[in-house]
Amino acid sequence: MQAIVMGDYGGPEVLIPGTAPDPRRRDGWTTVRLGASALNWHDTLARRGVYHSPLPAVLGADGAGTVVESGEDVVILPSLFWGARESAPAAGFEILGDHRSGTYAEFVSVPDECLFPRPAGLGLHEAAAFGLVGVTAYRALFTRGRLAAGESLLVLGASGGVATMAVSLAAAVGATVTVTSASEAKIGRARELGARAGVDHSATDWVEQARKLTPGGEGFDLVLDPVGRVGESLGALRAGGRCVVLGANAQETTPLEVRPFYFGQHDLLGTTMGSPRDFADLLRLVDERTVRPPIIDRTYPLDQAAEAHRHLESGAGFGKIVLDHG
Repeated sequence: MQAIVMGDYGGPEVLIPGTAPDPRRRDGWTTVRLGASALNWHDTLARRGVYHSPLPAVLGADGAGTVVESGEDVVILPSLFWGARESAPAAGFEILGDHRSGTYAEFVSVPDECLFPRPAGLGLHEAAAFGLVGVTAYRALFTRGRLAAGESLLVLGASGGVATMAVSLAAAVGATVTVTSASEAKIGRARELGARAGVDHSATDWVEQARKLTPGGEGFDLVLDPVGRVGESLGALRAGGRCVVLGANAQETTPLEVRPFYFGQHDLLGTTMGSPRDFADLLRLVDERTVRPPIIDRTYPLDQAAEAHRHLESGAGFGKIVLDHG
C-alpha cells in the first residue's frame, strides 16, 4: 500500500512517500480504506523519537474512511487496548501510530472496538480530525473535569485542536468559556466557536485578568490545561475548583505552592485520550446538541505530509491539519 514512511527519527524531512505492507487479516480487527487522516502534536513527538516507534514507521492516529469488507463510513478511535477500567487505561494501552502502523497510509487495521459510524453531520475531513481531539476533550471536560451547565471554564490556548474542540463542547452544554492566547485574532476565532472572552497569556498578570472575568472575581470552576502551565492554571481556580492537565508543550515541570493548593481545596487531575465509552458518549452528545465540527485549518495531499508537519510546528494555524488521501 502507499504510505508515508519514516525511516529515521528527526524533522519533517524524514516523512517520505513510499510503500508499506498491507494490513493482515485477523480476528477482532477491521481494515479501513482511509479517505483522510489528520495531524496531532502527538505525531510530531513520535516523529522525533519520543515514543520509540519501531522503524520504519507509518505515523498517524486520526483517520476516517470506509470498512473494506462492508463499505460502511467510519471514524477511528485512536485509543487502542484501553481495557476494562474506565478510571485509567490498562498497562497495554497504545495510541494508534506509535507502535503499529497508523493512518498516514492507504489502509489501516484497528481493533473492532475502535471503529464507530461516521456522524451524519461530519464530512470526511472533519471526521478524520475528530477522533483524538474529540475523545480527549470530552474525557477532560466531562469524565474527569465534571463540567456542568452554568459553570465557568478557562481553556489555555485558543488555537489547538483539543482547545477548539473543548470550546465547542463546553459551549454546547451551556458552560461559560474563556480562552487564552497571545493572538487577538485567535481569541476572536474562539469567540466564533462559543467562547465569551479571552485574555493574552503573554501578559505577566494574565491570571488576574482572567479571574476578573468570573463572577465576583472568584476564579473558574474548571481550568483545562493542554500545555502544562500548572501553577498558573491552579491560580486561576476558585476555591474548590478543578484543573485538568493533558499536555506539556509549554513546560514539563512546574513548581507547586502546596499550602494554597490544599487550603484552596483544589482538584488536580491528569488525563490523556479516552475510552470507547467516552467516545460513544461524545457521539451521543454530538447527536443531541449543536456541536460545531472540528475546525479545519489547512488540507494537504497525503504525499505532502512533511510540509503539513512544518505548518503544524510553525504554530501559525488555527484548528486541525488534514491529509487528503485522494
